[in-house]
Amino acid sequence: MTPSATRAARTAALAAATALSVTAVAALGGASAAAPQQRAPHYSVKTPTSTGYGGAVTSVDPEASRIGIQVLKRGGNAVDAAVATAAALGVTEPYSAGVGGGGYFVYYDAESGKVRTIDGRETAPKAMPKDAFIDPATGDPYPFTPDLVTSGVSVGVPGTPATWARALKRWGTLDLGGALGPAAKLADRGFVVDQTFHDQTKDNQERFEAYTTTPKLFLPKGKAPRVGSVFKNPDLAATYRLLGKRGTDAFYSGTLAREIAAAVRKPPKSDDTDLPVPKGFMKVSDLRGYEALNQKPTRTRYRGHQVFGMAPSSSGGTTVGEALNIMERYDLASMSPQDALHHYLEATALAFADRAKYVGDPAKVDVPVKDLLNDTFAVERACNISPTKAMTKPVAAGDVTSYDGKCGTAGRTADGTAPDTENVETTNLTVTDKWGNVVEYTLTIEQTGGSGMLVKDRGFLLNNELTDFSTVYDKADPNRIQPGKRPRSSMSPTIVLKDGKPVLALGSPGGSTIITTVTQMLFNYLDRGMSIEEAIAAPRASQRNTAAVTAEPEFIALYGDLLTAYGHTLAPSGDAFTSAAEIGAATAVEFGKKKQLTAVSEPTRRGGGSALVVSKRK
Repeated sequence: MTPSATRAARTAALAAATALSVTAVAALGGASAAAPQQRAPHYSVKTPTSTGYGGAVTSVDPEASRIGIQVLKRGGNAVDAAVATAAALGVTEPYSAGVGGGGYFVYYDAESGKVRTIDGRETAPKAMPKDAFIDPATGDPYPFTPDLVTSGVSVGVPGTPATWARALKRWGTLDLGGALGPAAKLADRGFVVDQTFHDQTKDNQERFEAYTTTPKLFLPKGKAPRVGSVFKNPDLAATYRLLGKRGTDAFYSGTLAREIAAAVRKPPKSDDTDLPVPKGFMKVSDLRGYEALNQKPTRTRYRGHQVFGMAPSSSGGTTVGEALNIMERYDLASMSPQDALHHYLEATALAFADRAKYVGDPAKVDVPVKDLLNDTFAVERACNISPTKAMTKPVAAGDVTSYDGKCGTAGRTADGTAPDTENVETTNLTVTDKWGNVVEYTLTIEQTGGSGMLVKDRGFLLNNELTDFSTVYDKADPNRIQPGKRPRSSMSPTIVLKDGKPVLALGSPGGSTIITTVTQMLFNYLDRGMSIEEAIAAPRASQRNTAAVTAEPEFIALYGDLLTAYGHTLAPSGDAFTSAAEIGAATAVEFGKKKQLTAVSEPTRRGGGSALVVSKRK
């Protein structure tokens, strides 16, 4: 099957290749299928770890993982299953992901042995001014939450539908209708509301009630859906079927595009809200001009492995890669746990300093990716680390224009430490198939609930991704607001190879803690000798070039006194956006001997996840 084949031909070929009848194709979810509507059982049991063969899917949600596994079992490949799983997460995790947002898609092709990526990050409207986040009534920035995040001005042009279509066209076997069909059926029949969904809805009630459109779906009778009830979203099912029938043109032009742009420019603000709900600047031409970008991955060597990640506009690949390069200067495996953790924390602080100074959208900013990932630069940055004493934070960025790998000769620039406004609510999934193809995909609508704005009768929330720009405009800041620009992201979908073959694929939500979560999991797995199950479950700490290390309570209990002796200050996790003490909610697949797969998700964080395999036996 060639990438140039028509979408309809690919779906038909899939049915023929797997001897599926027309009825079976309908069950898979093809847009043109006319299967009778049936009420399917609700899947709510979460399996955090599964070991087996023939393919695997792991995500935060059992319904979504089940749909991905069904696609694999019926002959679809990893890309087909990833898009189907992501679409299902848009149903069951609507406050973290959906067609109103964006993300980053990393793909390993087993036949060629190459890793490729798609940048599906949202973009600022062409008419967005540099003072967009300044309240004209006061001359000061809008308060970040709930004011700025609950707005039209925070909404970027969504990239998720374009990402799905591009991935399927380049590497998939299903058309868009075939991939979205199972999620459409899920949205029609509904899913069981759990405590997390109830709590997230309740926490966002004020923001949702700022609009006339959102409460109808998410606050029936003025309250959050009760735990154990069935939540249905027929409007989203209709939107998925529209995209399946007409493709992404139905989203980026025509009636739906006009509705999105109109909602952003003139939000459906409730007369009863006290929130300002600032207007945005999006036009239909912004949607029509959006493009998901083919992109080469970042590549870093670490302990004999090749670590592939996302290049800018994400800062994930460069920052994870630089931290690993710094850590590789040391034999961490031979150190005591506290010594090794000290070096991990110092390395991420240095990498975050360089992230703030240099990384933004490469379409608008000259990002020195090769320098940031240069081993000689890493050697020089490592000179700042004392084996016994923590650096005073924030540390200054390194000078990428002058480095020779020698201590005491490095140039220094002023540090860039703009306040971090990236939110923790995102979602991640990992998929592999029987052919050995791998997808690592992180997608989001940013804030829990995005902008809070539901597009009327369409069933999805719009993002607030533009709040990832620095709030105050600074011409020297690579993440300053600019028209048509993609805000810097920390999403870090990562695939690790050894000798050209997959060893591990992993990613996580968590705002800027995504970078440290991925780095720490790699550190746990490759340096500390943990199994992948142990690496994901281990308590986490996040040093992002700040005075205090953000750490989970379990981490503080285990290592707080030991690390305080170095001068580290540890602060319990939980922030202005959430009271949760967890950092991240990762998924991963480990590729073992004789094609054995170990799929893992969080055992407890955010209620645990769902990791499934196609078959328990070879």
